[in-house]
Amino acid sequence: MAPPDSTPATIDRLRTAMRGVLSGKDDVIDLLLVGLLGSGHVLVEDVPGVGKTTLAKALARALAMTFTRVQFTPDLLPTDILGSQVLNPKNGTFAFHKGPIFTNVLLADEINRASPRTQSALLEAMNEAQATVDGVTHALPSPFFVVATQNPADYQGTYPLPEAQLDRFLLRIGVGYPAPEAELAMLLARRTTDPLTSVEAVCDEKTVVRIQAEVREVEVKDAVVRYLLEIVARTRQAEQLELGISPRGALSFYRAAQARALLQGRTYASPDDVHALAAPVLAHRVMLTQPARYGGVTAESVIGELVGDVRVPT
Repeated sequence: MAPPDSTPATIDRLRTAMRGVLSGKDDVIDLLLVGLLGSGHVLVEDVPGVGKTTLAKALARALAMTFTRVQFTPDLLPTDILGSQVLNPKNGTFAFHKGPIFTNVLLADEINRASPRTQSALLEAMNEAQATVDGVTHALPSPFFVVATQNPADYQGTYPLPEAQLDRFLLRIGVGYPAPEAELAMLLARRTTDPLTSVEAVCDEKTVVRIQAEVREVEVKDAVVRYLLEIVARTRQAEQLELGISPRGALSFYRAAQARALLQGRTYASPDDVHALAAPVLAHRVMLTQPARYGGVTAESVIGELVGDVRVPT
């Protein structure tokens, strides 16, 4: 049997597999991998048609793990996600039938089209990798990774995600419109076939769990930790923010910096990792004040200003 690939080789193969489907978006691919290898979950928010679902499908195909897609709709119920107790008419007993959440990779497509009650069914699963149904707790497969897609909250037929739900996502990322060259390449590549069909699995669940453990071993010097925490503290003091970063958000920031360092081929996190991840990790966790919202200020711009005011350690 062939020996397993090294971590850098595995990461390169994952990147290559996904680039074949979404060209010109290396930064987006890396952020998605930060979420996976950082043992978190990723929210992909953008306008319709830019490749949010395609991005999630490409990752799922590159991973030799169980994958389930749930299309979130207004009539979706929590039991449609978690599962339910079903009566066996032969012996009168109940048996638990697992829902689609019992998978390694869950694509929650257009998550903000479901009601807040249904969205909340994911809270325990995303935070503790378990699901409680009728008082009985069931462990989820390991690893468990949620990729949720959503359209911007002001689009028709959408519900805003609650703050508690947003806080469960390690990162919120956007795909954006492709560059002209990348869009031309996309059209040519799809003349006769869909590139998704040619994506081969390059990484199994044991490998992902191993790399996730390696991420936790990435060294973060005290100076880098203080730099990270200073940014977090400033979100709690900013006049334009009504809600700052929680301790859970600070831990997510720390873990994401470790994951990015490993993706960059380093065994230590640097201030560059913290700086690069500030907006994707923090912007969806803060709440703007009303004057800031009405003034056209964005959470990303506020985070950018705060990061720019913090002295970078050397």
